[in-house]
Amino acid sequence: MDTTLYQDFAKQHLGGSFEQLELLITAFTHRSYLNEHKKSASEHNERLEFLGDAVLELVVTENLYINHSEPEGILTNWRSSLVRTESIGAAAVRLGFEPLLRLSRGEKHGTERARAQILANSFEAVIGALYLERGYDACKTFITDNILSTFDEILKTGSWMDPKSRLQEIVQGRVGSTPSYRVMSEEGPDHEKLFTVGVYVDDKIIGKGTGPSKQTAQVAAATSALKKYSDKL
Repeated sequence: MDTTLYQDFAKQHLGGSFEQLELLITAFTHRSYLNEHKKSASEHNERLEFLGDAVLELVVTENLYINHSEPEGILTNWRSSLVRTESIGAAAVRLGFEPLLRLSRGEKHGTERARAQILANSFEAVIGALYLERGYDACKTFITDNILSTFDEILKTGSWMDPKSRLQEIVQGRVGSTPSYRVMSEEGPDHEKLFTVGVYVDDKIIGKGTGPSKQTAQVAAATSALKKYSDKL
C-alpha cells in the first residue's frame, strides 16, 4: 500500500506529517474493506468515527455558544445543519477524501446516498484520529476551517431550517400566502401505509412527496418544492 497519499493529506490539511500514520489510514477504512483484505487490514474506522463525532459536536457547540445569543432551539438547529451528513460529506469531498477511501469493490459502486454517508463517517473518523494525534486545539482548527466556515452561507440560504419552515418563509415573503398540504392518496394496509401529499400555494401544486406517515410525506413534498420552485415563488 502506498502511504504517500495519506501523509500528503496530513501535511496539506492536518497541520503536518502524522506520526501515527496507521491511525489516519484507519480513518479512511470502511468496514467492508476488511472482508476483502483480512491479511493486510485489521481495523475499520467506526471507533474513530465515534470519537470524532463527539469532538465535532463539542467544537461546533462551543463556537455557537460563545458567538451567538440565540435561544437553545435555534442554536440546536444551527448545530444540526453544520454537522449533518450532507454538510460534513460535502466537506470531505472538498478535501479530496475520495481517492483515500478504502472500500470493498461493492461499496465502490454503491448509491450516491451510501457514498455520502461513507464520506461523512470518514470525516468524523479523521477528526478522531487528529484528536488522538494532536489534541483538541488541532481539531478545533480543522473543524473551524472546514465546517464552521460554511455557517454564513447556511444562514444566508436558510438551509438550517426544516424544509416546511423554509418553504413557508419563502412563500410568505414572496407571495404573501401560506403553503397548504393535502393528502393525494393512501396506499397499502394499515400497518404499511404509504401516503402521497401535495403542497399547494393558492391552489396550485408546487411539489409532492411520499412517506410512511403524513408528516414524512409533507416534509418530502416541501423538499421537492424547494428544489424545483424556490427560485420561482
